[in-house]
Amino acid sequence: MKKPTLPLIALSIVLLLTSCQETKKTSIETQQTQELVEEKVVGSILTAVEQASMTPQEIIGRLKKGNENFINNNLTQRDHSEQRRKATIGQFPKAFVLSCVDSRVPVEDVFDLGIGDIFVARVAGNIENTDIVGSMEFATAVAGSKVVIVMGHTACGAVKSTIDQVDARSLGMTSLADLMAEIEPAVIETELQGERDSKNTIYTNNVINNNAIRTVKNIREASPTLAKMEDDGKIMIVSAIYDMESGTVLFNND
Repeated sequence: MKKPTLPLIALSIVLLLTSCQETKKTSIETQQTQELVEEKVVGSILTAVEQASMTPQEIIGRLKKGNENFINNNLTQRDHSEQRRKATIGQFPKAFVLSCVDSRVPVEDVFDLGIGDIFVARVAGNIENTDIVGSMEFATAVAGSKVVIVMGHTACGAVKSTIDQVDARSLGMTSLADLMAEIEPAVIETELQGERDSKNTIYTNNVINNNAIRTVKNIREASPTLAKMEDDGKIMIVSAIYDMESGTVLFNND
C-alpha cells in the first residue's frame, strides 16, 4: 500500500482546519442569532415612572402602533413568566378598555399589549353599568390610567339581536332583554335607510358606532370624577370600533 505523499497530507490538514473554522463560525453565528432573539423578548412591565410620563394622546398613539403590529402579524415577543413575577409588585396600566364579550375580539392582542399594560372590562354590547364605571374610576383616579376606551366591533351579536328585535324575555332570558334595552336607544337614534334589519350592514355598523359613542356619553354623565378628570386634561374618554375582518381599530377622535 502506498504511503500518502507530503502534498496530500498537507492538503488534508488544510481541509481539516478549514472545516473546523467553518464549524466554529457557524456556532458563533448561531449563538449571536439566539442572543438577538432573546434581546427582543420583552420581560419588563410598565412602571409608575413610565405611566406618569405619558400623555393621553401619546398613549393612544402607542395603542395605534400596537394595532399596526397586530394587523401585520408582528406581535411583540414577551416573557410572560418574567412579566408575571414583576407584576406581583404592583400595576401601572396606561389605559382601560371596555369591550364586548365577543371571543373574536382579543383585546390585548389587538393592541399588542402584555401583562400589566391595560385594564379590560367586557360586557355584551360594550355598554356601561355602575360596576364598570366604578372600575373605570379606580383605574384612572387610583391606579393612574390616562385613557378610557369604549371599543365596539363589527358584526356585534348583541347589537344585531337588538336591531332584529329578538324577544329574549319570552325565551326566559330576562337579563339579556334588559341588556338589549340599553342598546335600543342607539338603534332608535341611528338614521335608518332601508329596512331595520341586521342584514342591512351599513345601518348595523352605524348603530354599532353610535352605541359606542353613546356609552362614552353615559360614562361622563354617570361619573363626575371621570368627567372632571377629562375636562382637566388628565384623561381621555374615547370610543373606537374594531373591524373583525381587517383587524383595524378606528378611533372616533381621528
